[in-house]
Amino acid sequence: MQVFLVGGAVRDKLLNLPVKDKDYMVVGSTVEAMLDKGFQQVGKDFPVFLHPKTQQEYALARTERKSGRGYEGFVCHADETVTLEQDLLRRDLTINAIAEDESGKLHDPYNGIKDLESRILRHVSAAFSEDPLRVLRVARFAARFAPQGFTVASETVALMQQMADSGELKALTAERVWQEIDKVLDCAQPQVFFEVLRQCGALKEILPEIDALFGVPQPEKWHPEIDSGIHTMMVLEQAAKLTTDKAVRFAALTHDLGKALTPKDQWPKHHGHGQKGLAPIKQLCSRIRVPNELRDLALLMSDQHQNIHNAFELRAETLLKIFDKADFWRKPQRLSQLLVCCHSDIRGRTGFEDKDYPQAEYVTQCFNLASEIAVKPIVEAGFKGADIKQQLSKQRIEVIAEYKAAQSKARF
Repeated sequence: MQVFLVGGAVRDKLLNLPVKDKDYMVVGSTVEAMLDKGFQQVGKDFPVFLHPKTQQEYALARTERKSGRGYEGFVCHADETVTLEQDLLRRDLTINAIAEDESGKLHDPYNGIKDLESRILRHVSAAFSEDPLRVLRVARFAARFAPQGFTVASETVALMQQMADSGELKALTAERVWQEIDKVLDCAQPQVFFEVLRQCGALKEILPEIDALFGVPQPEKWHPEIDSGIHTMMVLEQAAKLTTDKAVRFAALTHDLGKALTPKDQWPKHHGHGQKGLAPIKQLCSRIRVPNELRDLALLMSDQHQNIHNAFELRAETLLKIFDKADFWRKPQRLSQLLVCCHSDIRGRTGFEDKDYPQAEYVTQCFNLASEIAVKPIVEAGFKGADIKQQLSKQRIEVIAEYKAAQSKARF
């Protein structure tokens, strides 16, 4: 029985990155032998065990044979005859197919170390194409390791293209698709995930609402990058620089979906695109089961980002309507999320990457002043029923209007 440290732990160790989870592979053993040593079996589809003391995962070396569609259509074979090389051959990328034995010696039958040094994400073998989930995983690895300079090998992109064209991606469940996107939203450069999916033709299968933005022009005066899809990727990139909040990053990704619905004879203008985008956002979120918190901020961003950009020109009454509609009174964190997302939108344009966003401070102060208006004095003044809310709104509008006037005078 030989034990090897495999997968991400070896890869990250070689990249001098923090090692989070350690997975071990066992060669030359059987299920019975592992159980005799006190290991607890937890794997259903193939033999995976928990170490009796450390509780870390140990899997028997295995081979797999494709038996159906999708990422679950495999028959697994594991016994003492399966070799290290046979197990590693079934792994997705060469950089994930490096093993370290108990003496610290590295075993690298598929040149993963060379690809680590060259910063290349390359599939190990043709078996890669049997699992459609790997298309998303490679795109996620590309996003995760983009800060280290990794790119996807051209032959791997070509194989991913074949997989996208084959229709196999349709076998992916909504839960698995969202799991990958959820992880991507934690990456420093999440836009790379969507760029790689588009490069191999998978974006139109997984997220057609995003893919539809590419090729749709915007006014060059405001958008030197012109293409709506490129703008969306730039906005997501800026959002990731401004915050780690996944809800904000997702809202950045989906804020302009309505532009794909503009009739071509109206290009490059997109009147009302924020409101047109609400339906495709709901459709996307329903299909891949996006959490409600992320969906709701995405809808708010699509609906209101143009208003927030134009905040200095809005009447006090209009600002209050926005605050009421979004229910910032009970959920003030939504306002700060919306403002960060709007700032990302402004910066997500060629030449505007460092632009300030004074609207954020202005809108925040308008809200804070309005929030300070107390209900108790209004009730004590004798107002009742619906008149209380009417008087509260009146006083809120007054303080916003006063602040607006003072700011206008200061600016001019």
